[in-house]
Amino acid sequence: MTKHQEIIKYISNLNVGTKISVRSIANELKVSDGTAYRAIKDAESLGIVSTIPRVGTVRIEKVQKKNIESLSYAEVVSIVDGTLIGGKDGIHKRLKKFIMGGMQLNEAMKYIDPGSLLIVGNREDIQKVALENECAVLITGGLKCSDSIKKLGDEKHLPIISTTYDSFTVASIINKAISESLIKKDIILVEDIMKGNIKYLKIDDNVEKLKKMIKQVKHQRYPVVDSQMNVVGIVTIKDLPNDGNDDITIGKLMSKEPITVTPKTTVSYTAHIMGWEDIELCPVVEGKKLIGVVGRQDVIKALQYASRQPQVGETLEDLILKNFRYEAKDNKMDFTGKIIPEMLDQLGTASWSSLNMLLSTIGIMTLRHKNNINITVDSVMTYFMKPVQMDSVINICSEIIDMGRSFCKVEINMYKKKDLIAKALISAKMVK
Repeated sequence: MTKHQEIIKYISNLNVGTKISVRSIANELKVSDGTAYRAIKDAESLGIVSTIPRVGTVRIEKVQKKNIESLSYAEVVSIVDGTLIGGKDGIHKRLKKFIMGGMQLNEAMKYIDPGSLLIVGNREDIQKVALENECAVLITGGLKCSDSIKKLGDEKHLPIISTTYDSFTVASIINKAISESLIKKDIILVEDIMKGNIKYLKIDDNVEKLKKMIKQVKHQRYPVVDSQMNVVGIVTIKDLPNDGNDDITIGKLMSKEPITVTPKTTVSYTAHIMGWEDIELCPVVEGKKLIGVVGRQDVIKALQYASRQPQVGETLEDLILKNFRYEAKDNKMDFTGKIIPEMLDQLGTASWSSLNMLLSTIGIMTLRHKNNINITVDSVMTYFMKPVQMDSVINICSEIIDMGRSFCKVEINMYKKKDLIAKALISAKMVK
């Protein structure tokens, strides 16, 4: 294990809420300040520490994707450009809901719950009641609070945050941050589906061991590593020698420079390269070290899972497509809708990029609608596109013109009334 990995492991074993610094890590583990700094930055990217203004770097609980719709108080401080003025020991805690405190005290009592965050001005009566009921406080308008309120926050380990924004702006910023998080949680990465129980061969193993592994594991493809666990090749059942010589080393049979992915690679990109290169198993590496594998079946299941999830946050595609209605017949789909203001360029007509996105999205929808197949787009060709004004009603017709065992093509035509104003062709590969 390298010094870098030792530091990451040490940090991950610390209690949630522990403050850390470059100097403390360097002294504890006898490493240089530079090594400690790089490890802390990597730990921050892994989501196990957070740097908070005027507090420092704190060990936090790693956020699981299923809980990404909730935020920690540390994340709120960052989102609203706030200052922590009390209760710093509770900064790592996660909050359940937000409460607007623009009401009388007796009415506010109905909404204050433990684990919430009260957004309020300089109403110290409401601030005090909130803290007494295990509810943190976010003070808007750049206002401060009394020393007694700060002391209560410290005693209860509940953050008191101050921001220069007004209450409405704070609520809008937080709502946008949660919406973006909900969109991001639907992006499935290789680390979410990869298998850690790896079956691999070493470069100096022989054919006999490969045959035994094929018989036991039933796989046809295995990563090959060197003495440092670096991936150096791939060996498959097709590489077995015809002469039956079992003493040949794997290093002489393997395919060098294999295609690999990292834990942060998206599943959609992995599906694309696995489909294009026609491979059934892909090693997952950090640097060059083997940490897992991902198979074609794992990728297909992940894509099917993602396609069944409701879209919680509204993306640009959702915004455009919700103005369209469609009908499907066999290999054809007809879409009818309007050009909306979000699609316009600086000249007041629908931008080329938004129309091209609309054509390609509809083409992909048509291909996926046919037998619910999983596809990776190979190429998109737009032949021509004419200017379209805002509020113009357009009709888009898409038709699958070719579908083989592995590849498929769809033609998309866009009409304004009866005039053809755009034409595109999409070629895609089916992932089976």
